[in-house]
Amino acid sequence: MPTLDINCDMGESFGAWRMGDDEAILRHVTSANIACGFHAGDPDVMLATVRVAARAGVAVGAHPGLPDLQGFGRRVMAMNAAEIYALTVYQVGAMLGVTRAVGVPLHHVKTHGALYNMTARDATLATAVADAVRAVTPDALIYVANANMAAAARAAGLRVANEVYADRSYQDDATLTPRTMPHAMIEDVGASIAQVRRMVLDGSVRALSGKSVPIVADTLCIHGDQPGAVLFAERIRSALSADGVAVQPL
Repeated sequence: MPTLDINCDMGESFGAWRMGDDEAILRHVTSANIACGFHAGDPDVMLATVRVAARAGVAVGAHPGLPDLQGFGRRVMAMNAAEIYALTVYQVGAMLGVTRAVGVPLHHVKTHGALYNMTARDATLATAVADAVRAVTPDALIYVANANMAAAARAAGLRVANEVYADRSYQDDATLTPRTMPHAMIEDVGASIAQVRRMVLDGSVRALSGKSVPIVADTLCIHGDQPGAVLFAERIRSALSADGVAVQPL
C-alpha cells in the first residue's frame, strides 16, 4: 500500500491578526509546519498551535522564514550564509523549546517562501540551513523540494523527505511555477486531486507545458493561507483513501 504524509503551513497569525483555519485543517493533515515568528507567528501563536496539533495527533515541524512580516517572507533579502545559519538556529531553536514545553517531539523542519527559493538558487545557503538544523535538532527530518536543499541535508547527515505540492503548478525542471507567473496556483480542487493522484500513484507530475516530469512524493503540502484550504485538505485526503493510499506521518 502506498503511503503519504500530508503537511500544511500554519501558525501564521500574529497579535490580533488571524490567518487560516488551523484547527479545521488539522483534522485532515498529518504534519504541521508552524511559523516561528519571522515571516509570521509569534510566541503566543506558536505555543497555541503546537498544543492544538499535539491534541490532534499531528506531527509538529518548524517553518523558518526570512524576517519579513510585511511581505510574509516571500520577498528575497540580501543575506549571506552566516546570517541564514543564525536565523535558522534562532527559529528552529525557538520551536524546539515550544515543543519541549508542550511535551511533543520536533518532527521536521521546512523552509518557507523566499528562504526556500534562495536555497534552491544558492547551494551555500542550503548548506547553512542544513548545518543549523543539525546543530539544533539532528534527529529532525528535513522536508525538501529542491536539489540543493536535498544534497545539503544529506551531506549534513539529516534524514530527507521529498515534498510535493497540491496547490502549485510545476515547470519542466520539477520546480514550482513562480507565484508571479500565471497559473502558479491551482485553485480548482478537482485539478489539484488529479495532480496529487498522478504524483503519488504514477511518480510524475504534468508541467504547465504539458510535459510529464518524474517526481518523488513522500509528503504533500497544502498551503493553509490559500482560500478553501480546508476543503482542499478534506477532499484530497478522501480521494487518496479511496485510491488505497495510507495517509500517515513520516
